[in-house]
Amino acid sequence: MTRQELFTWIRQRYGTEPEYPWHDWNAVLRHNDNNKWYGVVLEVSADKLGLPEAGIIDVLNVKSDPSLIGSLCRQGGLFPAYHMNKEKWISIQLCKPELDNAIKDLLSLSHELTAPKKHNSKSSAKNPGDSTNGKEKETDEG
Repeated sequence: MTRQELFTWIRQRYGTEPEYPWHDWNAVLRHNDNNKWYGVVLEVSADKLGLPEAGIIDVLNVKSDPSLIGSLCRQGGLFPAYHMNKEKWISIQLCKPELDNAIKDLLSLSHELTAPKKHNSKSSAKNPGDSTNGKEKETDEG
């Protein structure tokens, strides 16, 4: 998947557009509602990822479950995150067709992990806002 194919996919899937905050070719993928990043597309020198080839490659950084990162990084084309928290983020090499499904799956996980938290609104018809030990608020009426 190329960066342009990735951008088309996220546009269709999440309705977001890449942003270019550094005014270069590096792009941020961000939620529309909370502005959190769920992905970053970067140009990286291949040797910085430990690859034998020379030159610049495109990578996608995504947030992941920390318990998965170690096993993911054992797969070809997946690396500890470049320029991000390596305990929570991973880099995926773009332009490797064999990684297209992994890119979509890991980007979907990242989107979910960075989504706004859903707040459970506990409502008590008897005494809204009072959930202390599950007891009803006592009153002095009588």
